[in-house]
Amino acid sequence: MVAATEAYTVGDKLDEATDMGPLINEAAAENVERMVNEAISAGATILTGGTRNGTFFDPTLLEDLPEGVDLSCDEVYGPVSVLYRFKTLDEAIARANDVDYGLQAAIFTRDIETALRASDELECGGVMINESTDYRMDGMPFGGVKGTGLGREGIEFAIHEMTEPKVVCYTRPG
Repeated sequence: MVAATEAYTVGDKLDEATDMGPLINEAAAENVERMVNEAISAGATILTGGTRNGTFFDPTLLEDLPEGVDLSCDEVYGPVSVLYRFKTLDEAIARANDVDYGLQAAIFTRDIETALRASDELECGGVMINESTDYRMDGMPFGGVKGTGLGREGIEFAIHEMTEPKVVCYTRPG
């Protein structure tokens, strides 16, 4: 994962060679930097990244994240991933569900029963099996649970949001 993370090209999103562009503004990049620095100060291990340059933040991997730091319980809104070790699927699901957010989750496995169990038990808006959490098609519903949004996006859901259904009942006389 470190090698794959370091292979990302960060830069101008108008350049076809760029994998990852800037954050939306400097304040957002500073917040990501603050969260990463807090985690490192509390004992997290940085595997790669962690550097901000203006609105750009290098893709970052951390492990050994202490409980209670912002990265352990808040959405980071930046290119930061935290690696957790676990011995059982129950531990992994419990850790994933132990936050007030739930947009998308991913599980990588060759065992369909494991994938379906995780899909059933993970508290989130979507589970990607053998695919990253940024996978999305316009036709699929997209949205989270808990503190990650309200409702769903996608063509069908947009139509429902923009229409006002009306029920008309008619009883034939006689």
